Amino acid sequence: MATVNFQSFALTCGSLWQARQTLTTMELILYQVDAFSDKPFGGNPAAVCVLDEWLSDELMQNIAAEMNLSETAFCVKNEDKYHLRWFTPKAEVDMCGHATLATGHIYFTELNYKQESISFETKSGPLQVAKISAGQYKLSLPTDEVMVVFYEDGLDKLNIEYESVFEGKDDYLMILKNETEVIKTRPDFKAIGKLDKRGVIITAKGDNSDFVSRCFYPAYGIDEDPVTGSAHTLLTPYWSRRLSKNDLHAKQLSDRGGEMTCQLKGERVNISASAITIIKGSLYL
Repeated sequence: MATVNFQSFALTCGSLWQARQTLTTMELILYQVDAFSDKPFGGNPAAVCVLDEWLSDELMQNIAAEMNLSETAFCVKNEDKYHLRWFTPKAEVDMCGHATLATGHIYFTELNYKQESISFETKSGPLQVAKISAGQYKLSLPTDEVMVVFYEDGLDKLNIEYESVFEGKDDYLMILKNETEVIKTRPDFKAIGKLDKRGVIITAKGDNSDFVSRCFYPAYGIDEDPVTGSAHTLLTPYWSRRLSKNDLHAKQLSDRGGEMTCQLKGERVNISASAITIIKGSLYL
């Protein structure tokens, strides 16, 4: 039987590690957060990378592709403002709710942020995350405008049996008959990817909630998003008008699933939800 000199083995590993560190030009700390969930493996996972200064767009896109999550958030503090950007595995997006929630969570739990709320400067304007209690937050996003769609070529080819369809700035919103129809829908992702919008949201009145939804974004590398904060800036105004109430209990019916409380308050949608960190590690470049 062969024997191992553990002292020599340890020295060799140490030398390899030192050599690796010598070749490394940059180390980035990355966090993975399950947003819209109070337990691991629920909600929607997002990666969060807090930077001293911006990386190139190409490098941030490559990192997002490497992480292969629905979004990777990059944040830079410039003087007294926090600037936030989000990348899917394929492209940068203008709005992401769950990765904003995840970034706020990291500031509160990992970066010694002392105030009760944090505001991020983004392409969609200022977005706020306020701490309610440990792991529980209120996310404030601008509302999206719900507009009627009378006809749009291609919407009848998605394998979605909808009763009516609306649109917002980024997405089509399809109203289905009931929660069962939302659950059993198997859309044509290839056809959705050819539309002139970010993607499609399907929704119906919930059996045990005010409304339920599912969200599809194949053009951005995400066939079905687990839980989508930005989609609720369109869903909340629609269901608020239809149900004549401003406080709504919402469920997103993906495999991972997520729940949130949505409040329509003027031109903002406030979303109360949980977040939990599940991974912290280093990326060497």
